[in-house]
Parts: sequence; structure tokens; C-alpha cells
Amino acid sequence: MNLTVTGHHVDVTQSMRNYVSGKMKRLQRHSSRLSGIHVILTVEEKSRQKAEATIDVSGARLYADTTEPDMYAAIDLLTDKLDRQLIRHKDVQGKARRRQNLDRVPIDEPLEIAEFEVD
Repeated sequence: MNLTVTGHHVDVTQSMRNYVSGKMKRLQRHSSRLSGIHVILTVEEKSRQKAEATIDVSGARLYADTTEPDMYAAIDLLTDKLDRQLIRHKDVQGKARRRQNLDRVPIDEPLEIAEFEVD
């Protein structure tokens, strides 16, 4: 997994970088196919801290952002949003794969129809 953390109007400290890295490692439990994560931390005003991230997963690009008064709270909520998106993406991919497999299964034998006598 390639993790990039950048700051906009804020210096990204080593503790911020470690915190983001720890939170983003949590996302790997849902998908081992994460190819890249780009996180942007922004200070818009004194009371508005914004965290946004883009994740490249096999077959999709997921994006989430959140704004909070505290940067660490924004990172927490961002991770929760991305976590939900990854779960949804995984479910959709699994359903599509199962649907494709059902379409490919050939029926070699005709189905037997049971006959019942009605009294």
C-alpha cells in the first residue's frame, strides 16, 4: 500500500503522519487490493480542519472528505467513511462476481419434474 500524506496551509507533523498511517492500515482488513491512498489535510479557518482522501482499489476510486474543528477528529471520521465505502464496494464486487458465475454454469442434465397424484 502506497500512502501519501500532504498538507494544505498546515505543516504535517510526524505525529499526524503516524496517526493517519495507523488509521489507514485499518482499511486493509477489508481489501488487500489497495494500491494507493492519498490523504490531504487542510486548515481552512482556525475552527475548520478538513481531511480528504482518495483510495485506489481494484476497479474503483473511492473518495471521502470531512470537516471538523479538530484535525484528529476529522481523520477519525474520514477513516470511518472510507471503511463503510470499502465494505460497500466489496459487497457489490462479490455480488457481481457471484452473478457472473451463475450465468456461466451450464446445465448438463434436464431437470426432473416430479408428478404427484391428487386424491
